[in-house]
This record gives sequence, C-alpha cells and structure tokens, in this order.
Amino acid sequence: MSDKKKGAKQWSEIKGENSWTMFKVIAEFVDGFEKMNRMGPCISIFGSARTKPDNKYYQLTVDIAQRLSSEGFGVISGGGPGIMEAANKGAYLENGLSIGLNIELPFEQSGNQYIDPDKNIDHRYFFVRKVMFVKYSQAFVVMPGGFGTLDELFETLTLIQTDKISNVPIILVGKEFWTGLIDWVKTTVLGEFGNIAAKDLELIPIVDSPEEIVKIITDYYSDQSENKLEPNYQL
Repeated sequence: MSDKKKGAKQWSEIKGENSWTMFKVIAEFVDGFEKMNRMGPCISIFGSARTKPDNKYYQLTVDIAQRLSSEGFGVISGGGPGIMEAANKGAYLENGLSIGLNIELPFEQSGNQYIDPDKNIDHRYFFVRKVMFVKYSQAFVVMPGGFGTLDELFETLTLIQTDKISNVPIILVGKEFWTGLIDWVKTTVLGEFGNIAAKDLELIPIVDSPEEIVKIITDYYSDQSENKLEPNYQL
C-alpha cells in the first residue's frame, strides 16, 4: 500500500474515533450535571497542586474553606493534592460539602482523602471539568498557582467579561503573589494597549485574609442584594 493510501486510511480511522468521542463527552456532561445539581451553593477554590502542607498558603486555604463551610457553602476543588487538598480538608473539618472534580492525568492523579466519598467526580476532559467549576460556583477563590490556576482564572474572567456566566465574585488571595501580574495588566494590557476596559479590573480584588473573602461573598449575596444563589445562568 502506498504511503498516500496508508495515510488516507489512518485519517479515516481517526475521524471514526472522533465520532465516538462525542458520545463520551456527552456522557461526562450528563454525569456531572446530575451529580452537581444536587450539591447546593458552592465556592470553587483554585490553586497549585505543588503546595506542601507546611506552606502558609496551604494553611490559609484550610482556614478559608472552613469559614466558607461555616457560612453554608460547599467547597469545590480540583480534587488533587496541594491547595486542592487544603480546600477539601477545610470543608471536611467543618463538616461541609467537600467536592472534588478530579481529572485523569499522565501521572495518575487520584482524589485526595478529604473529598466526600460520593462527591469525588472523575473527568477525562479538561473542558468538561471547567464547565462544572463555572456553572456550579457562586464565587471563585484563587490561591497562588501555576499555569493551570492561571488558565482557570482567565477563562472565568473571560466568561464574566463576555456575559456568558453570572458576574460572581472572583477573589485573588496573596498580594505578594498576584500584585505583579495585576500591575502588568493595568500598565500594559489596559494602559499601553487598551485591550481591556478599566472596569474589568474591578472583577479581581486581591486580599490576604479569610475575613475579607467571607465579607466579599456574603455582601454579594446579602438579603438586600438582587444576586441569587443559583447555578450560573448561561452555562
């Protein structure tokens, strides 16, 4: 068989495989929606999988998750180690809802021990997992992290900026970590190039304490507010 025919056959096989992928994706969405619809109001906490238990941001995340749980919110993490584990640990210690949106990775990430056994939801596809995060979160708390955390942060900001999800709080935690990035956004992305509006920066306050986080979220959903505790409206 010529290389040309061989290549055509391989391409045909790939196209057939892609058709079956569609059904896998739909099944993952259905499973996620059915499980998350039963959870109630939740807060997503993003952050690095590499953060160790003796790191101050691990300890801070535990405290934040405990306080959010005491306010009646479930806590959603990415299900793995580091900041994700700390988020689930805080919810677990406060007897709150502790949810993990786990993802299949080459190094075989498994759910951390602090996720409620019936709330460890496995995902094959990152984009399905992201939909679960943004659809079922009433606020986002973003701890220091790497590329994955930045991806989650900027995708969420984009969805709010383009009115694809509700304008819920996004809170950056750790001035020493986030200030440089936000200064660059102000001076370069906004100031030099004009690629965003000044009001877009109001979406991302930077704080250092759990008390500030709780206040921002509870004020947003206060009795006098029009904001409702419900799944984000577009997704």
